[in-house]
Amino acid sequence: MKRHLLSATDLDRESATLVLDTAEEMARLGERSIKKLPTLRGRTVVNLFYEDSTRTRTSFELAAKRLSADVINFSAKGSSVSKGESLKDTALTLEAMGADAVVCRHSGSGAPHRLAQWVKGSVVNAGDGTHEHPTQALLDAFTMRRRLGRIEGLRVTIVGDILHSRVARSNVLLLDILGAHPTVVAPPTLLPVGIEAWPTEVSYDIDAVLPKSDVVMMLRVQNERMTASYFPNVREYSRRYGLDARRVAALPDDAIVMHPGPMNRGVEIAAEVADSARSTIVEQVANGVSVRMAVLYLLLGGSEPAIGSPAAGSTEGERP
Repeated sequence: MKRHLLSATDLDRESATLVLDTAEEMARLGERSIKKLPTLRGRTVVNLFYEDSTRTRTSFELAAKRLSADVINFSAKGSSVSKGESLKDTALTLEAMGADAVVCRHSGSGAPHRLAQWVKGSVVNAGDGTHEHPTQALLDAFTMRRRLGRIEGLRVTIVGDILHSRVARSNVLLLDILGAHPTVVAPPTLLPVGIEAWPTEVSYDIDAVLPKSDVVMMLRVQNERMTASYFPNVREYSRRYGLDARRVAALPDDAIVMHPGPMNRGVEIAAEVADSARSTIVEQVANGVSVRMAVLYLLLGGSEPAIGSPAAGSTEGERP
């Protein structure tokens, strides 16, 4: 892998598959009584979050701790950032503290790319504005592979607010790299300029696409970014693009339903669908820890098998 993970395009098929294979090893760690490896002992991972997050920050924190790294959680609120400190000065502070990896979430698209120019350690993009969220795409791909046994050839439909979704962009890019066939579905007002350059098909009609979908990924309506009238009202959006039991019935028998969270139940996805056997939403959260462990391990630890090697199992009480 490269030194940083800033975009899904930092991965080719080989390195993306390596992450997924390594995550499979990490997932087995959760079956142990002692859920830790000594792999990153002595390394420091900083979670630098300029935006609120529950799943992503907690997931990265748990991933780093299970690899025995020291973790520093840095929130913009209550820090020097609230006093006007620039991203560069914050980066120089982290560099002086000897951070080996910085996991960055920022409201500005491209912020992690700038950060990578200022620190010597690895930078992981945990979501930058409306740009990308590569580890979310990886955990989604990992979930698909675990449920359906493959990724290549899958027909993946991503529905909702494509315009503001960094998850959609990273998923489309990674799915194309891994040989799947993505399709985005949204009203024209929620599609970004230049969507025709993305490696995806585009549709405005969810009902036309569902019968030929192996995976349906619903995206949250991001009310905090809705500064213009992108659709008449929430009820109309839900009627046209929401996934309810009637629409689920049109899916192939083994198709799965995904959502990156947090959900607006009753808007883009009905509660009965979110809680159904087809849903992988809870699995995605659990898989996020395994995938982020794999990313941190490969960036900071090495490319050898994470579990079962002498180095990984050398600490007393931590061998399988």
